[in-house]
This record gives sequence, structure tokens and C-alpha cells, in this order.
Amino acid sequence: MGTNTKSYLNSINQVELISIEKISDPEGRGNLSVVEKNTLPFEVKRVYYLYDVPSDASRGGHAHIELEQCLIAVSGSFDVVLTDGKKKKIVHLNKPNRGLIIPCGIWRELENFSSGSVCLALVSEVYDESDYIRDYEVFKSFKSR
Repeated sequence: MGTNTKSYLNSINQVELISIEKISDPEGRGNLSVVEKNTLPFEVKRVYYLYDVPSDASRGGHAHIELEQCLIAVSGSFDVVLTDGKKKKIVHLNKPNRGLIIPCGIWRELENFSSGSVCLALVSEVYDESDYIRDYEVFKSFKSR
């Protein structure tokens, strides 16, 4: 795992919406966005994506002890509901050239998926179940250290 052993100190104020470079084709053939070495505040060690999520379903429902991530709506839209145990914030993602940086120690839920939406996740760690906090009461306890 990473070295962020004080993730219980992270707050909702550290969640950041970033711009991802967008290159428009001069001949009108579409756009290209690029995530390179310095785009994110962490090294990407895993990539996954969510798709075919029913509009009434939610994903997430957890926090991470070490893992940081960037979520991008590469198609469609969805809401990211975030809390640090004290403050709550909802971010609507609907542009493939915008990324939401979520530091460790922040609870997240994804909901209100539009038809055909795809959520791309770029994350700082390989999968490790012990990094997840999946119970909100345990999360609140973790944050009150």
C-alpha cells in the first residue's frame, strides 16, 4: 500500500475537480483527451470502468485507507456523493475532459447514472480488500481518531 497513513485526517476540501487536456481535431473528427504522467497527483497502478449501471442503482458505498482515485465520466453522466464524516458534497460528472480526484479517507457513493454512462477510474493502488472501509459506522469511527 501507499504511504498516506493519516487518511483519517483528509477532508472534503481535498476533493478536487480537474481539467484533462482536450485536443479538438481541426477537421471536425472529434476530440481526444489525454491523461499523462503529470495529470494526476499519484501514479496510476490500476484502471477499471463501470458501465451498464441501471439508473436506480448505486455503486461505491465505501472509503479507502490508502488508495486515491480519479473518476471520469467518459460517456453520459452520474453523481458522486462524498463525505468526510462531517461535510457532504455532491459532484455531477458529465464531461470526459473533467476528472474528480478523491483522496483516501473520503466516503463515496455513485448514483443517478444516465443511460449509456461509463465511469472510468484511475487509481493509485492495486486491489487490496483490506484497504476498503465498507461500513459507514466503521468509517465514522475511523474518521474520529
